[in-house]
Amino acid sequence: MKTIAFNGSARKDGNTAYLLKTVLHELENEGINTEIVNLAGQPIQGCIACYKCFSNKNQRCAVDNDIINDCISKMLSSNAILLGSPTYFSNVSASMKALIERSGMVARANGDMFKRKIGAGVVAVRRAGASHVFSSLNYFFLIGQMIVPGSSYWNIAIGREPNDVKNDNEGIQTMKTLGQNIAWLLKKIHS
Repeated sequence: MKTIAFNGSARKDGNTAYLLKTVLHELENEGINTEIVNLAGQPIQGCIACYKCFSNKNQRCAVDNDIINDCISKMLSSNAILLGSPTYFSNVSASMKALIERSGMVARANGDMFKRKIGAGVVAVRRAGASHVFSSLNYFFLIGQMIVPGSSYWNIAIGREPNDVKNDNEGIQTMKTLGQNIAWLLKKIHS
């Protein structure tokens, strides 16, 4: 079993990365393989609405000059997908939005190819706006017919400067519980 996580923060080692690693650590403790992909520094554009993915049906985006097709391939080969984003003006980061748009369109064009995979969103926030980010991530999973596990609270932790989220005890516990719940669900599905 494998879980892939995408860090949509401009900071490779910031709060979003720390939260994703906290979730992944719980999965690793249960013997589940994990990988994290940083979108930071990658020139990624949003969907251009060419709809070639609907005619090609090859599980790839027709725009092939960035890492999105590699990301889609990693999603396809994983049992669970984590999307992590900081809160930028009460929304996901631009790179996360581009990943959602393009992988989501390719998935729809290819028979909802992420259907019944596990999906969970993780959000870092300085103060407010995280609920909208959390919803945006979950909408991606839900329209793709994915399974979204819960946690002890919404998957949000508070912190501004890198590693500030370490001080949000409830947020960290939420991430640990999320990881435990994903591991439990993966084992139930694949037993």
